[in-house]
Amino acid sequence: MPVESTMKALLAEAPNSPLRTADVAKPVPGEGQVLVRIMASGVNPLDLKIRAGNAAHARHPLPAIVGIDMAGVIEEIGTGVSGFRRGDAVYGMTGGVGGIQGSLAEFAAVEAVLLAPKPQNLSMREAAALPLISITAWEGLVDRAGVKAGQKVLVIGGGGVGHIVAQIAKAAGAEVYVVDGASKADYLAGLGATPIDRDVDTVETYVARHTGGKGFDLVYDTVGGQGLDTAFRAVSQFGHVVSCLGWGSHALAPLSFKAATYSGVFTLVPLLTGEGRAHHGEIMREMTKLVEAGKVMPKLDPRRFTLADTDEAHRLIEDRQADGKLVVEID
Repeated sequence: MPVESTMKALLAEAPNSPLRTADVAKPVPGEGQVLVRIMASGVNPLDLKIRAGNAAHARHPLPAIVGIDMAGVIEEIGTGVSGFRRGDAVYGMTGGVGGIQGSLAEFAAVEAVLLAPKPQNLSMREAAALPLISITAWEGLVDRAGVKAGQKVLVIGGGGVGHIVAQIAKAAGAEVYVVDGASKADYLAGLGATPIDRDVDTVETYVARHTGGKGFDLVYDTVGGQGLDTAFRAVSQFGHVVSCLGWGSHALAPLSFKAATYSGVFTLVPLLTGEGRAHHGEIMREMTKLVEAGKVMPKLDPRRFTLADTDEAHRLIEDRQADGKLVVEID
């Protein structure tokens, strides 16, 4: 019998405890899986909630390896896998919830259907920033709302998910407007979107200015809470609202009186239930096309992190000090 090999990983052992570097068993790819040498792990706010024990919806009991997004290189191919070879550079949203090993480790055995070829024009660090926010954006814009050329699309919040929503909508030929703080105006304008200052303009003001009072055809709320209530007020008659943060209690009358519709996005469902995982890989393949065509690019915070610095990356997100996506480089 061969001696079981090990790998370095970061363990979240108890709620709010520091992450601990540990030697754990190196996984072996099973049926339908590939073994990926992880080069970069994207950091998401959900990672912090899991660490704090405040994410029952993620079903990721501690102790655990967190990290939802990854980019890396395939080292081994399990049985029943086609379309990938050893040495392929890949990326995807592959674990860190539902008891599935996360990406803050040197290796992961990953279901091949969750993966897509990494865009050739992105570094591993850049690619690892994309999966969760891209899938969340795509499921809302394309799968739920069927974004079309010529539509007026309002994005509430231009952060992680929002800046990808804006770029996908623009690539689809929509007119894009993004509500956020004044500090993001130049960046959002550079994406081809019209920035709206959340601290200056009321929803009535920008609905009147940009739609003649009719409302926006499609509104994507990435903020939740009051942001979703704003979306209901900003949408047009027969329009569609999407939200990836549908927390709280909301009055539906503003939506109903317009005969508008609503869709919620819960991107974790395929990882939690096993249903629809192949579609996540399909979405990432579409994102690769958009990135390689120059139509989508993630915004990264310039600061760089290794496994040893992950606590600092998490602190920056908790303190809302990140200027773009944060990524931990594993290698």
